[in-house]
Amino acid sequence: MRCHVYRSSWRPGTYVYLPRKDDFAELPEGLARALGRLEFALEFDLTPERRLARGDAPTVLANLESQGYHLQLPPPED
Repeated sequence: MRCHVYRSSWRPGTYVYLPRKDDFAELPEGLARALGRLEFALEFDLTPERRLARGDAPTVLANLESQGYHLQLPPPED
């Protein structure tokens, strides 16, 4: 699956993965407001075997298919 990643302008380290470029229709309105402007970061082919810096590829794929987006939050602060 082609995956398009956007970073939040208001929440550092927060990213949204989408299956279609610039298609924010599936993002809940409250979430979209909380994230602020989303800036395009990158796109890549996502497969279940792909290694991600943070997150699990099968989980990201499942979220993209079931809810139309995947939200990646920054790691918790120590």
